[in-house]
Amino acid sequence: MKKTAKTDKRKKVKGFQVRENECIWMKAGVINFRICDNAYDCNSCLFDASMQRAMKAKNTRREKWSDALMKTHGGETRPCRHVLTGRIDPPKLCTNNYECNHCEFDQWIEETDLINAGGPLYKEALGYRIAEDYYYHMGHGWARVEHGGYVRVGFDDFAVKLFGRAHSVNIPGLGARLDQHQPGWRFARDDLEADMLSPVTGTVIAVNHRAVDHPDIIHDSPYNEGWLFLVDPGALKNNLKKLYFGDEAISWVEDESRKLMNLMGPEYEDLSSTGGGPLDDFYGHYPDIGWDTLVRSFLRT
Repeated sequence: MKKTAKTDKRKKVKGFQVRENECIWMKAGVINFRICDNAYDCNSCLFDASMQRAMKAKNTRREKWSDALMKTHGGETRPCRHVLTGRIDPPKLCTNNYECNHCEFDQWIEETDLINAGGPLYKEALGYRIAEDYYYHMGHGWARVEHGGYVRVGFDDFAVKLFGRAHSVNIPGLGARLDQHQPGWRFARDDLEADMLSPVTGTVIAVNHRAVDHPDIIHDSPYNEGWLFLVDPGALKNNLKKLYFGDEAISWVEDESRKLMNLMGPEYEDLSSTGGGPLDDFYGHYPDIGWDTLVRSFLRT
């Protein structure tokens, strides 16, 4: 993959439909201004770690964010920190003095897809849908950052239109270790199979059994109901540096579309010029191009 702008090394983490973006230290009133750039994944946040060290220093009189929140929201009206960050709706209250590391609800919410935020917003790249605030891998898998720094994974629209409806999908089980740019899951159409490269490195912590049992969901709703599994990536930002995002993702899919048309030759170029958009089952209409050719050219496996 080619290098992009120099700012990639400092790329912020874009979460999915997060309603708030003020750092929890700012919400607590400990600091004046700080925007969260790590999807509220405090455990891997360098700023949070540095603030905790500062609060432990003997010569400081400043308080922890938890202490400040308890003063601001005292008594029985103390909101859960996940309410403050927009992850869940009120009236969930904190019953654990903001000691989140020892809170059963905090542990449960990190393991559960609690938010039903609906489908994403889309842009188009020569007729292919690009879900906003998603990251895209060169092998046509997507990665969506969830609250807490977890990453949801699935097929992009280009892949499902290119290969048509999968008859089966074989995804990794809970606890499986994935490596970025290495085969992460497999799908099949009749007696034809292909591997998909994992967009991130990490450990699988949840799977979408419904999509596996009914693969049509993946084709009909690749960015929403057709998600495949959830990953705990560990080093989140390092993973995202190697993925496409925003306008960069749109330009990349446009290049992939042109590459596909060139691969097909003048016949398909004439078809695309009619304005009909990409075919919903490209391989089904043009099997002569070869399954293996499409896999090598676009899935990079």
